[in-house]
Amino acid sequence: MKKVSFFQSIHLKFVLVYILLILIAMQIIGVYFSRQLEIQFKENFQNSISDRVNLLSYSIEEAMLKERDDDDPTLEKDVYDILRGYSSEDILEVQVININQRIIGTSKAENQNIVGQRTTNAQVKRSLVVGIAENDIFRDDTGRRVWIVANPIEAKGEILGTIYLMADIESVFNQLQEINDVFANGTIIALTISVVLGILLAQAISRPISDMRRQALAMAKGNFSRKVKVYGLDEIGQLALTFNNLTKRLQEAQASTEGERRKLASVLAYMTDGVIATDRRGRIILINESAIGLLNVSRETALSQQITTLLGIEDKYTFEDLINEQESVILDYSTTHKPYILRANFSVIQKDTGLVNGLIAVLHDITEQEKIEMERREFVANVSHELRTPLTSMRSYLEALSDGAWKDEEIAPRFLEVTQTETERMIRLVNDLLQLSKMDSKDYRFSKEIVDFTIFFNRIIDRFDIIKEQHVTFTRELPSKAVFVEIDEDKMTQVLDNVISNALKYSPEGGNITFRLEEESDQIKISVSDQGVGIPKDQVNKIFDRFYRVDKARSRKLGGTGLGLAIAKEMVEAHGGKIWAESKDEVGTTIFITLPYERTDEDDWA
Repeated sequence: MKKVSFFQSIHLKFVLVYILLILIAMQIIGVYFSRQLEIQFKENFQNSISDRVNLLSYSIEEAMLKERDDDDPTLEKDVYDILRGYSSEDILEVQVININQRIIGTSKAENQNIVGQRTTNAQVKRSLVVGIAENDIFRDDTGRRVWIVANPIEAKGEILGTIYLMADIESVFNQLQEINDVFANGTIIALTISVVLGILLAQAISRPISDMRRQALAMAKGNFSRKVKVYGLDEIGQLALTFNNLTKRLQEAQASTEGERRKLASVLAYMTDGVIATDRRGRIILINESAIGLLNVSRETALSQQITTLLGIEDKYTFEDLINEQESVILDYSTTHKPYILRANFSVIQKDTGLVNGLIAVLHDITEQEKIEMERREFVANVSHELRTPLTSMRSYLEALSDGAWKDEEIAPRFLEVTQTETERMIRLVNDLLQLSKMDSKDYRFSKEIVDFTIFFNRIIDRFDIIKEQHVTFTRELPSKAVFVEIDEDKMTQVLDNVISNALKYSPEGGNITFRLEEESDQIKISVSDQGVGIPKDQVNKIFDRFYRVDKARSRKLGGTGLGLAIAKEMVEAHGGKIWAESKDEVGTTIFITLPYERTDEDDWA
């Protein structure tokens, strides 16, 4: 979060508002106080001067009412005497003007030359004519403020003249200025104190707010350990307590949410099924490790990609189709060499309002299930086919016998022989199926013994050498010493019987079958090689599958069930060994078998 600058802080705003309020209040008070003080001073000054003018007016009135001749100069002398004792610091000059607008006296000694002259003052003329006192304030040539008063002299309702007074009112304004200066200084001092108090008060208010801001920033980063300091129990203190309580609740909620998130992450991480979550537009926002492994993609590639694109179904489905899809969607990623099938189930994420907020896809690997199902269907079909073939043949011969062929001494024995052969074939098939069923059972037991495998192998080869019908040479490459291996003789005899029988069946007349036994560090390797037509390269690994035949027609003709090598593989692997084949067309086939082997002390000394 961007740091708040000093000029944008609430601290400065609060101090400015506080100072402006104090300043405006003091200005209003100062203006009102100065105005009232000026009015009061002027009234006091004017009243004082007016009282003196009234006294002077009374004295002048008596002097003017005194009986004397018109040319008697004693009036000017009397007026002068009265005015001479009337001068003061406040009164600059006092003039007495009679009704004829002639100046009959002045208090200013250096201005006596105007006595006897007619006045030109408009205020004096108005006061003589109207009989009302005139007053005004103006500035003289020096710039000083002067109060002019023209006060008429009346006697018995008759205007005798007027008194024209000039008073120095500048001293009043000087006093006002001094008072204003004192008030201004007081205002500055008060503002200074207000600034200091405002800063302290702003700090008292903004400090907990700043603490809460820092705590909010720390909470945004996931730190809930800090607490806001409570400076008091006022509204801000209550807010701080509430904020601390909120922090505690958020910490508990965050811990709970984090715990649930970890549980969910752990569940998703260890699920064998793949889980994919999308937003409301179908873009992937979550994918677990299982889904990454199942789809063979990286997390960076999957995130923010459309789910239909990731699953490779954009040609068949849209995101809206997946939302409305009620059934599972089969994803077939099989190749010519390897089957790979997934099943996807979709679940919609909805808010309480019903708005679709996303989609959850759960992926299951059903390759093995499909393979097992396919093998089951193929097994049933093969068993049905293998059983139906001899049954159909037997039915045909039995119907022929029932129709009277049994009376024919030449045909009847031949038909019965075929029926017996097919019956034995069915018995072998059923026995092989029972054998495989036992091998698939978990409680299948072996009866193992320590056997000299050289003697054991030679004995089996000798038996086949005696009973073989075609002219095939046996070549033995076996060690002359004893090789002791722990095996179940009956089961391993069945394995070698199946392998050698196949070698004899597919060996040409005059061919050769080679038997080998080799010792290795921890196992023995048995191999049986024939010189038959061989097995195609693309089918050599399938000969151990149940009911698999390279040449089905020839195999049935030779009486095989297609289960011999499958049984051999089950038994060898049950012994802890391996069995496999190598073949070349027109050269022959070799079956290899390995069994676990531990050298004895005698072998080591030897």
